[in-house]
Amino acid sequence: MDQLTDSAYYILLALLTPRHGYAIMKYIEELTDDEIKIGPATLYTLIKKMQESSLILLDEDGEERRKTYSITEKGRTLIADEIERRLRMSRHGNLALLNAEGDTDEVQ
Repeated sequence: MDQLTDSAYYILLALLTPRHGYAIMKYIEELTDDEIKIGPATLYTLIKKMQESSLILLDEDGEERRKTYSITEKGRTLIADEIERRLRMSRHGNLALLNAEGDTDEVQ
């Protein structure tokens, strides 16, 4: 996973603090003011892929019935890189809009 889908991006953001599945979904909804909702099937499919890619870990705690997940150092590096990439994309979009409004072909 070099670039993250939107769903994977939000899951990793949620896992900057260890959480169980339901808490991940609720955190994403709260963070995005209900703009982004990830269902259980998508969540657990992506969790499995991210575990296989060593981006997240299942925290084994025999006392709790819920499975708690946390981000790995590799996951932290990837989310930091992804945040920077998305910031650059946003700047590119803003620049393109400004150029279009100025009716110029030059990138300023």
